[in-house]
Amino acid sequence: MLHAPIIGDGRPQLDMPCLLEMLARSSSRPRYAFMVLNLIAQVSRSDGSAGPLVAKGGGLIPLRDWLCDALTPMGQRDPRRVALEERIRSDLAMSGALPANVDQATAIIDDAIREQVRASGKTNVSRAVSELVRAGLLKRHYQGYCVDHHNRGAQRQAVYILSGCARGLIGGRQEQPRAVPRQAELAF
Repeated sequence: MLHAPIIGDGRPQLDMPCLLEMLARSSSRPRYAFMVLNLIAQVSRSDGSAGPLVAKGGGLIPLRDWLCDALTPMGQRDPRRVALEERIRSDLAMSGALPANVDQATAIIDDAIREQVRASGKTNVSRAVSELVRAGLLKRHYQGYCVDHHNRGAQRQAVYILSGCARGLIGGRQEQPRAVPRQAELAF
């Protein structure tokens, strides 16, 4: 007997071996690129776009900052990270910028480390995203303060859109329903 083909729900199917092969061919660091792609898919909307802002801890932060913060734990034991912490601690101690209170000093050191790690992390994320764009797995544009603009500077933030077989990464996830404003309610 012949059976009718199973018809899907119209979403692109994820072909993980194909995706991994594309990353291995197109990326200098395929594992890192896969982590970045997976994180972008995690915060993307149903149309595959992510950014320019991501909700975190009751506030909104730029997508690239969120990606850097999400990837930060991967380098906690790296000898370069340990050396960076020691260098920042000694620089702040020599400059006299550390308060006598241990908790306040730890907070200042942690903020300085987070700032340094985020700065270098943005470079790494940008490099991985550029490789994903070249591989055809992402599209990138910049959204500005008032309107979309081709200029990369001037307070414009990155927006990433999943494309190709990477769209399958958002297939099984349910989008959270958004609250619909009622009459006499202002949506801010």
